[in-house]
Amino acid sequence: METSFVPGPGTERAFRDALGCFGTGVTVVTALTGDGPLAMTANSFASVSLDPALVLWCPAVASYRHRPFTEAETYVIHVMAEDQQDLALHFARSGGDFADIAWQPGPGGAPILPGCLARFECRRHAVHEAGDHSIIVGQVMRAVHRPGSGLMFKRGQYGGFAGIE
Repeated sequence: METSFVPGPGTERAFRDALGCFGTGVTVVTALTGDGPLAMTANSFASVSLDPALVLWCPAVASYRHRPFTEAETYVIHVMAEDQQDLALHFARSGGDFADIAWQPGPGGAPILPGCLARFECRRHAVHEAGDHSIIVGQVMRAVHRPGSGLMFKRGQYGGFAGIE
């Protein structure tokens, strides 16, 4: 059965359900703040430009992690591998808990997480207000990737993409 609605007050759940039909990859973004390392799981990641190399991601304004990320000069976007669901869930719940995480400092001290499918080491290029989120555009200073399958998110569930590497 098809559902039709006008997005707005009272239809937020229907709008989220419609957006959930689009499967996305899963990323964890990290930065070093004045209070230590910080991470946030995000599926709002996209390429913007090849020349210069720009990517974007979008944290929610309501998140306590929003301000530190919009102010971070450097940060790292990690594309999660299919077997990294636990790490993605960990940082979705607790962005400052690196106690049991093996990480190394990257550019500007931003944590580099092991085992990811790809990594984009970024310098903040621009931040734009966009409703209840911000669009953070980063210039990619270095990129790393490896073979493997990525972690996917669709309709509120994590999973893989069978047969694609």
